[in-house]
Amino acid sequence: MTNYSKLKPKKVLFIATRQIGDVLVTTPLISKARALWPDAEFHFLGYRGKLEMLHGNPDIAEVIETSDRPGFGEYLSLFNRLFQRYDLAVVTQPSDRAYFYGLVAAFRRVGVLGGHPQGKDAQDQQKRSKSEKQNAWKKFICMHTVGVDYFNQHVITEKLCLLEPFFQNHSELFAKSISVTPPTGEPLTPAIVNELKQPYVVVHPGPLTAYKRWPLAYWQALITWLVKQGFQVVLSASPAKQDVQLNHDIISLLDDESKKQVINAAGKLSIPQAGTLIRSAVLYIGVDTSITHLAAACNTPTITLFGATPPTNFGPWPNGFIGEQPYQMRARTQTVGNVTILQGPGECAPCRKAGCLDKADSYSECLDFLEPQQVIEAIEKVLLN
Repeated sequence: MTNYSKLKPKKVLFIATRQIGDVLVTTPLISKARALWPDAEFHFLGYRGKLEMLHGNPDIAEVIETSDRPGFGEYLSLFNRLFQRYDLAVVTQPSDRAYFYGLVAAFRRVGVLGGHPQGKDAQDQQKRSKSEKQNAWKKFICMHTVGVDYFNQHVITEKLCLLEPFFQNHSELFAKSISVTPPTGEPLTPAIVNELKQPYVVVHPGPLTAYKRWPLAYWQALITWLVKQGFQVVLSASPAKQDVQLNHDIISLLDDESKKQVINAAGKLSIPQAGTLIRSAVLYIGVDTSITHLAAACNTPTITLFGATPPTNFGPWPNGFIGEQPYQMRARTQTVGNVTILQGPGECAPCRKAGCLDKADSYSECLDFLEPQQVIEAIEKVLLN
C-alpha cells in the first residue's frame, strides 16, 4: 500500500448516503481526520433528513443534502456543486451512487467496498464472485479501499481504516482513545420538561425493521418493574407510524399506576432534543437502532438488545475505547465502558439475516427468548456500579 502521509488536502468531502446511524458512526473518522489535517475544510454529503446526527459538529464546515432518489435536475445541480471542488473524497458507504459522487467531487478517493460473508456453499460463492465484479471499478478509481467484514470488523474500525494510507503505520489509527461525537443538544419542549421527574429511564423500543423488535409483553414487564423501583420512564420513538403505534401498544398493556409514570415522547423530539433527554437520564434501554448509538455517544449508561446483528460489527461504540474491537461476537451479557449488550440464548445468533425468515417483517427467536429477567439483572448491575 502506497503511503500518502505527506499529503495535506485542503478540502475533504465525506460521503454517507444511508441512514441516521450510518452518519453518526462516521464521526470518529472525521475526528481522526481533523487531528491529521487540522487546517483542512471538511464537508459532508448525505441524504436529506438523515443528517441531524451532525448538528453542531465542530469539524464540519458545510453539510450537503440530496434526495435518496434524485431526479435528473437534482443530479445536474449536485454535479455542478461538487465537480472537482475537493482534494479528497472519503466514501464511507459501498453503494454505486456514493462512489459516483466521490468520482465527481475529487481527483483522489478512498472508499468502503461491499462484500458477502464467507460461506462454503455454491450460492455464497456465487454472491461473493458477483460482489467482486461489482467492486472492480470502485477499486480502480480509488487510491485505497477497505473491505466490509460484517462479523469480525467493527463498523467504526472499518471507517477509520480509510485513513490508513495517511499514517506511517496501521497501529497509529488505534493507539489513542476513540469516541463518537453526538449532535449538540437542543432544549426540550415545555410539554416534555414539565412532565419530567428525576430519576428517569429512557426506553426506545422501536427499530427500523420488525425483526429487531422485542416482544410487547416483555416491554410491559420491564416498564412495570422500572416503575416499581421508583423510576419514571420516557418512551421515545421516531415519528414513523409503526413506531408511534408500537409505543401506543406498549402503554395500552400497562396498569393504571404504571401509566402515570410513563411519558410517551413518540414523534415529539428531534435528534438533538433526543440527545438532551438522554444525557440527563440515569439509564437508556433500547434495541439495535440509531438512537441506541446516540445514547452510547452521550456517555449515558446504555443497555441494548441484540438479535441477528453481530455486536462485533455494529455494537454501540463505548466512548474512549482504545483498540479495534470492543466486543465479542457472542455473549449473553457483555459490558464495555458505558455499554451493555444483551443477546438471547439462540445458538444461531448472530446470523446477520433479517430474522428467522430472512425478511424485514420476520420474527427473531434470539430476541423472543431474551427474557425480561435478563434485562432486569443487567439494569441492577449497571445501576449498582
